[in-house]
Amino acid sequence: MNSLANIHAVFKRESLSYFTSPVAYVIVVIFLLAAQGFAFLFGQFLESDNASLTNTFFFWHPWIYMVLAPAVGMRLWSEEHRLGTVELLLTMPVAPWHAIIGKYLAACWVWLIALALTFPIVWTLFYLGEPDPGPIWSGYVASYLYAISCLAITVAVSAFTRSQVVCFIIAVALCLAGTLLGFPAITETMAKLFPETMSWMVSLIAYCSLMTHFMEMSKGILVLRDVLYFASVIILALCVTATAIQIKRA
Repeated sequence: MNSLANIHAVFKRESLSYFTSPVAYVIVVIFLLAAQGFAFLFGQFLESDNASLTNTFFFWHPWIYMVLAPAVGMRLWSEEHRLGTVELLLTMPVAPWHAIIGKYLAACWVWLIALALTFPIVWTLFYLGEPDPGPIWSGYVASYLYAISCLAITVAVSAFTRSQVVCFIIAVALCLAGTLLGFPAITETMAKLFPETMSWMVSLIAYCSLMTHFMEMSKGILVLRDVLYFASVIILALCVTATAIQIKRA
């Protein structure tokens, strides 16, 4: 019970810091403009005969998240290191894991709000046609898991540096790599570089792509292994964060 109270205290502190400054508002507005703007301008949402959000709306989310998710998470630990408050935070009766989870959940809360505010495009879809709600729900689940996975990667990077700019650049690069690994052009190039006996390595690298699992889920195929993949990325990133914090404390 004490653990939940500590996590809630850190969560409340970080949530207030997001919403008492323009950061969260600016990022949410940019996300809404980008997500719905891409859907209408490039996804041809109104011209499409298919009553689905897979290719018109959700397709663009990974490209948005690889930039905006680092923008949300880059300050979580970098700012603590820069101000020297990380030592103060960790000397309080709060275990490192409580602080890590509380901070991470506060950033996840920002993305939950951002996705919830995209409801007008869903309303428009139901107004124009009779879509299958299954792919819409699975698309939102995939989108949220992608966002918080990129966020977890950013949190891990921020635990190693006191510079938010450095954290942002490295996190964007890692999220971009995680997105591009599953693209056919990349896998075909890797297949040419590796001998046939090592084709399993190409398959493994493709499996590690965030985009591969996102696309399956956004089509309405909600498979447990895809959910477990995103959960594994998040847990691994948070474990790396804990290791970095322990190193800083030593």
